[in-house]
Amino acid sequence: QVQLAESGGGLVQAGDSMRLSCGASGRTFSPSVMAWFRQAPGKEREFVAAMQWISGNTYYADSVKGRFTISRDNAKITVYLQMNSLKPEDTAVYYCAADPRGYIRSTHSYEYWGQGTQVTVSS
Repeated sequence: QVQLAESGGGLVQAGDSMRLSCGASGRTFSPSVMAWFRQAPGKEREFVAAMQWISGNTYYADSVKGRFTISRDNAKITVYLQMNSLKPEDTAVYYCAADPRGYIRSTHSYEYWGQGTQVTVSS
C-alpha cells in the first residue's frame, strides 16, 4: 500500500508565498503522475497541478498558471507545490494524489490520496 503525506500548509497573507510538500511511503513506489488538488469550503475538489514523473511534463489549472509551480525530488519520491502571489481565493485544503487511471485533471482518476493540508490566505 502507498501512503501520501502532505505538509507545509498554514496561514499567510495575500501576496505571500508558500511551499507544500507531499512524500510517498510504503511499498516500492514509482508513480506515473503526482498531482495537487484543492477543496474550498462548500465547493468540489478541483485540479491544481500535475507532473508526469518520468517526463517531467507539467499541467496547471488556469487559475494558478504563472503563480504556482509543481516540482519533484525523484530520490525522495516527493512532489512540491510552490505557491506565489497567493490570493484569498486560494484558501482551501490541498491534497496530493498519485497514479491516475484516466484523465489526470479528474479527481475520479486517482488511486492514492493524502489527507490534505489547510492553506488559508487572508486579505
